[in-house]
Amino acid sequence: MRQFQTLSDTSFDAQTGIFTISAAGENAFTPRFSIRREGEYLAISISFGALEIAMRPRYQEFAHALAHLRPVDGLQTTRQVGTGEAYIGLGLQSDGALLLRPTLVGDAHGYLVFNYALTAEAYKALSAWLSG
Repeated sequence: MRQFQTLSDTSFDAQTGIFTISAAGENAFTPRFSIRREGEYLAISISFGALEIAMRPRYQEFAHALAHLRPVDGLQTTRQVGTGEAYIGLGLQSDGALLLRPTLVGDAHGYLVFNYALTAEAYKALSAWLSG
């Protein structure tokens, strides 16, 4: 079964333009979701310690998917942004938490996925950053 890691701390580096959401408490394995706008794309880094997935979805696709999310009981993710080989599954929970499932599909044998849950406050901060 899926185990979601909660991300609650947000920060913005004005020099680099990188918005980061991370788990509370800093250590070598702190999970992070970092995002920066690059023209019509978003540069996204999803990491846990030294393990990282990097993605470049279209800004408009990602922002549209987030803006139109609605909680659906029984489903963890209701939208995907990306391609069949690399995508971010998005789902909104009734309590306002956002589920993020960045996924790299290898082949029919499996995939690599991070299971992150952004708190309602972190989700609001991400939405505000995207619209700003």
